Amino acid sequence: MLEKTFDPKASEDRIYAQWEASGAFAPKTDGAEGAYSIVIPPPNVTGSLHIGHALNNTLQDILARYHRMRGKSVLWLPGTDHAGIATQMVVERQLAAAGNVGRRDMGREAFIEKVWEWKAESGGTIVQQLRRLGASCDWSRERFTLDEGLNAAVRKVFVQLHKDGLIYRDKRLVNWDPQFQTAISDLEVEQREVEGAYWHFAYPLADGVTFEYPVAFDDEGKATEFETRDFIVVATTRPETMLGDTGVAVHPDDERYKSLVGKFVTLPITGRRIPIVADDYADPTKGSGAVKITPAHDFNDFGVGKRAGLEALNVLDAFARITTADTPDIPAEYDGMDRFAARKAIVALAEEAGWLREIEKTRHVVPHGDRSGVVIEPWLTDQWYVDAHTLAQPALKAVEGGDTVFEPKSYEKIYFEWLRNIEPWCISRQLWWGHRIPAWYDTDGNIYVAETEAEAIAQSGGKALTQDEDVLDTWFSSALWPFSTMGWPEKTEDLERFYPTSDLVTAADIIFFWVARMMMMGLHFMDEVPFKRVIINGLVRDEKGQKMSKSKGNVIDPLVIIDELGADPLRFTMAILSGTRDIKLSKQRIEGYRNFGTKLWNAARFSEMNEAVRVEGFDPATVEQTINRWVRGELTKAERGVSEAVEGGRFDDAASALYKFVWNVFCDWYLELAKPVFNGADEAAKAETRAMTAWTLDQTLKLLHPVMPFITEELWAELGKEGAARNEATLIGAAWPVLPDSFIDADAEAEIGWLVDLVGEVRGLRAEMNVPPGAKPPLTFVAPDAATSDRATRHRDLILTLARVSEVASADAAPAGAVTFVSGGSAAALSLAGIIDLTAERARLTKEIAAFDSDIGHVMKKLGNPNFVERAAPAVIDEQRAKLAEAEAGKARLEAALARLADLG
Repeated sequence: MLEKTFDPKASEDRIYAQWEASGAFAPKTDGAEGAYSIVIPPPNVTGSLHIGHALNNTLQDILARYHRMRGKSVLWLPGTDHAGIATQMVVERQLAAAGNVGRRDMGREAFIEKVWEWKAESGGTIVQQLRRLGASCDWSRERFTLDEGLNAAVRKVFVQLHKDGLIYRDKRLVNWDPQFQTAISDLEVEQREVEGAYWHFAYPLADGVTFEYPVAFDDEGKATEFETRDFIVVATTRPETMLGDTGVAVHPDDERYKSLVGKFVTLPITGRRIPIVADDYADPTKGSGAVKITPAHDFNDFGVGKRAGLEALNVLDAFARITTADTPDIPAEYDGMDRFAARKAIVALAEEAGWLREIEKTRHVVPHGDRSGVVIEPWLTDQWYVDAHTLAQPALKAVEGGDTVFEPKSYEKIYFEWLRNIEPWCISRQLWWGHRIPAWYDTDGNIYVAETEAEAIAQSGGKALTQDEDVLDTWFSSALWPFSTMGWPEKTEDLERFYPTSDLVTAADIIFFWVARMMMMGLHFMDEVPFKRVIINGLVRDEKGQKMSKSKGNVIDPLVIIDELGADPLRFTMAILSGTRDIKLSKQRIEGYRNFGTKLWNAARFSEMNEAVRVEGFDPATVEQTINRWVRGELTKAERGVSEAVEGGRFDDAASALYKFVWNVFCDWYLELAKPVFNGADEAAKAETRAMTAWTLDQTLKLLHPVMPFITEELWAELGKEGAARNEATLIGAAWPVLPDSFIDADAEAEIGWLVDLVGEVRGLRAEMNVPPGAKPPLTFVAPDAATSDRATRHRDLILTLARVSEVASADAAPAGAVTFVSGGSAAALSLAGIIDLTAERARLTKEIAAFDSDIGHVMKKLGNPNFVERAAPAVIDEQRAKLAEAEAGKARLEAALARLADLG
């Protein structure tokens, strides 16, 4: 006998251990109907399961379990990412907390050894946490981006791309983190809005040059007054970088400065003579229209400098201190000064010397390292680069030609936009933890790229060599994930069977950094796309649509939810909310779907108590009872809906179809309709209905299993203890139900549909008219046709019970004191005279209508305000429109109820 409730704490670990021990997660080796493969977006080895992981991995698991039940050989390949900078930071902090020396004092080899020790003891916690979510990965194939096999793949790829001329060394600007002493990717840069200022400096014109600057204008904007100037004003938020200025840019069409193009200014402090150049980057409408150009310390300025042939002078060292190494014209007192101290000193000097013209307070966005929290510097260094533009062309064509598709398709625009404007990819990082770059240098600075040191020495003719100190960007090894994890460069059986993979489920924010790069590498090295479809999941926000953060206190921890409510409610919530770009999540929603699981459990208990057990040889095609033919058809439609939705990556539609069938069809209607049969004297009808209930419940558990695997597996095992033996011992190994069209019975659907609609109408009317729950008004069919009369007679007992009415009658006209309605094309009346207080009901309805009017007016005022519509986020506007529609529908419903009261006098 089933326990009263399902206990996730007592069941989930046990069930998961059974799955894993059974080998169910491994791909079928024979008898499979095709292959299905998916690689996990490898979480950081430092990571812990957060709500984004819960969403992403739930969707992947639904796909894996579904295709496994469809008979395919399924590989869901798991693994973790070494997460270079994040892992190095964790270990350095632990060493510092324990009072150990820093990594530089410790030395590279000893530090790396400590990182591996940490990885063995604490790394990969998230892998265990994924098991708690129910992830059915093939853990026997688990990979790590720094394991021996992936190391070999990375070295081979680097060497081959270098031979192909697609990897090269260059001096370019990078995002430099002065705390971690490394270049970082755009993904690791966090843009923060801060209080700041624009300092307006007057740079004196060189060689005695002057020009006429307009200071007054007529109504048409034509200059009417001028002043003679021997300076040009520039504005900057970073005065310290002026020490590296090598030019001033003005727009080529800016009439104010046309006479100055080709002339020079004398840079204050240094006395450096720098040219005035024309470039479209200068915006005539912003500030003075003239901008200082510091090619070595600003990405835009770097581009201007390239176009204008300006020198790039580094004035900052790796610690973001002023350095005079490349710029001897900088006064010695600035050498070694911190960048922000230099800022203060320069502003003070400018004010004292008179070339500070204005300080304009502002709020502006400043890049920070997402882990270090320090201000990032654009910095000119020698780094290794990938020619991403060349690699991007096949990746573009693959999506344009439909070899890989995005779901939703709108995300293709992001992919195209980035690849069509792609910059060289900086792949070197000044870290110790990661794939060390397979390049060696001789004493003359010659570079030898090879997979091993021995090969590099052979290339050099036996010279003594030193390996490059840098490691590769974490995204470089991740870009090889779909094929390196399957054994490439060896020609393995896994590569043959499972590459290209079927689906990739990931978040929109790494389309550039991971998805596009996997496409580039997969096409270059495998001559095939790495995946056929990319399913983009949304962002999980709190119930108000705000981003979750610890500072706001609105973070929902999936592990806390699993501890309290179990994994299934969390998974179902993730699935049913997954159709929106921004998922608004609350604990209350998850609790609601726990109730859904409880509803299913109670339905199984009810079935068990009514002896609905599996019958050997039962064939649902032979059932005769109308309710059994009806539920068979409803189940078939549900199976179609769930299958098509999962196949299409529409997890929300799949979950909605499951919810509707389980709660509304099976529990609320079928089991209610079956009660009189179970309690009746017709033994044949009773036996058929018991067998049909058990069969329907079995199929329901199969359909629900990919989304809610734990409770369904437990029910499968418990219900399997009674009745005929199943061919399938575990639900994870069961076959997906594929039901024939003939199971949909139009006559049964029409018959039960009529009854369901009738009872629904009566229940809705009772609620609208505030009929007391214990009251049982009579129901009268008004001038019914023969079919309606027959149905009313056949289902009289069910109507009495389900609609809570005292009698079911027929009459030529509606009785006095009754409200009328139409159901199934027939008129009916519910007699309410003497049952409800007409005066009180009119007052109640009038009051509630007024409340709706107030809500409607409030929302319409908002939506009618152009400022609100222009400034509000699209999601906020959609929410207001939904509120308006809901209020208008509620008002219309109550107005109809108020009109019905008029029939009662």
